[in-house]
Amino acid sequence: MRVKLGQLVVNLVVMMVVFIIALFLPAGTLAWTAGWIYLLLMFGFSIAISFWLMRFNPDLLAERLTGIGRPDQKTWDKFFLAFIGIAFFAWVIVMGLDAVRFRWSQVPRWLQVMGAILLLGSFYIFYLTFRENSYLSPAVRIQTERAQKVVSTGPYRYVRHPMYAGFIPFAFGTALLLGSWFGLFGGLLLIVMVAWRAVQEERVLREELEGYSSYMTRVKYRFIPYLW
Repeated sequence: MRVKLGQLVVNLVVMMVVFIIALFLPAGTLAWTAGWIYLLLMFGFSIAISFWLMRFNPDLLAERLTGIGRPDQKTWDKFFLAFIGIAFFAWVIVMGLDAVRFRWSQVPRWLQVMGAILLLGSFYIFYLTFRENSYLSPAVRIQTERAQKVVSTGPYRYVRHPMYAGFIPFAFGTALLLGSWFGLFGGLLLIVMVAWRAVQEERVLREELEGYSSYMTRVKYRFIPYLW
């Protein structure tokens, strides 16, 4: 299955509109510089990686867009993705309320700049992971139709879940850039949820993907080398 250009453009536009509403409606204004910078960085990367995948790995792009909801996706993961999707956008909404409408948080400008740097760092980790793993589905499922194999190169030499590891600077960078202390707390909760999913996903991979148990003995850390 290949993704058509029109389908990709519609997907990106819809996602952008949803983010604009989730950010700026709670903020109560469009005059939010940090919000627009965040969108520029976020969707600059999303557009770039989508068109990069369309050119160099169209099968992975198709999996990213259509993997969720397939019959072989684990049932628990379908519920989890619905829950964390709601939690994610609740997090975004709270940051708009916090940083702009009610101004509960006063984050120094230099920390907002650090947030942007963390965000860019997370995008680089995401890129390295996309480049290395052609089976990077958004759903927990074994892609038998694509003869899925264990990936142990690139960032997978150091941690078993580099995509999830990249979510850590993404979450903290988002909250700092948008200027929300509440966002930092919410980001931490999202990281805990992602960590839980990583443990459950490993159980599936260990039981159903040949060679994954051996890979786990070679690469001992999930997110951060020497920590976890």
